[in-house]
Amino acid sequence: MTGDHGFASHRDLVAGGRFLRVVNYHNTPASTAASVHRELEVYRERFDPVDLAELDTFFATGRWSGDRPGLLPVFYEGYRNSYDVAVPACDDTGFTGWFPVCTGFVSCPVGEQELFARSHFIDLVPEELTGERIALSTDELAEMASRHVVFPHTASHVGIADVVTDDDLHREIVEPKRVLDAITGQDCAAFVWLHGSPWGGRPRVDGALLGAGYRYLFSNTMIQRIR
Repeated sequence: MTGDHGFASHRDLVAGGRFLRVVNYHNTPASTAASVHRELEVYRERFDPVDLAELDTFFATGRWSGDRPGLLPVFYEGYRNSYDVAVPACDDTGFTGWFPVCTGFVSCPVGEQELFARSHFIDLVPEELTGERIALSTDELAEMASRHVVFPHTASHVGIADVVTDDDLHREIVEPKRVLDAITGQDCAAFVWLHGSPWGGRPRVDGALLGAGYRYLFSNTMIQRIR
């Protein structure tokens, strides 16, 4: 994680066990429910949950409220099974789940969701190919956001290199926040690209993230506080 605290400060925090572990999941079909639950049980024996308020506090103070390092289980894309499998596992083990959602996927009509997934690098497994809904509904997103963290993962599941024009910036950065803010009734605080590009490489894109109102950017190696 990066922010206003210097490298030496973060090095000292890590050396003292004051670090944050992020575990990423990209699909949790029903057949994996038991293993996902068990993984989180094991993590819960060693790590404390981290909600948005706790993350804000850490970046403001450099300290966790608990005695153990924090862990974020992050469930990507917006699969329906995030609600059916991941949310119950998080609820049962006391973790706050973090859910980056592709808004184009969850906004897609049910009959087009498989095609959207296949054409936007969203992996599916045979047990999901029943013709039924495979993406989260707006009601599920709203309920999840009442006790977990829901935030945009672009609209079309794209990487930073795919965003070139002003229309691209609006579609993939600005509009997903507007959509999820309306669904959840909250101010979505974080954003993440496909492939997890960090902050600081493209001033025009960085400016669009700031202008949209995000304050965190998730990437492959860190969580960055950007405002």
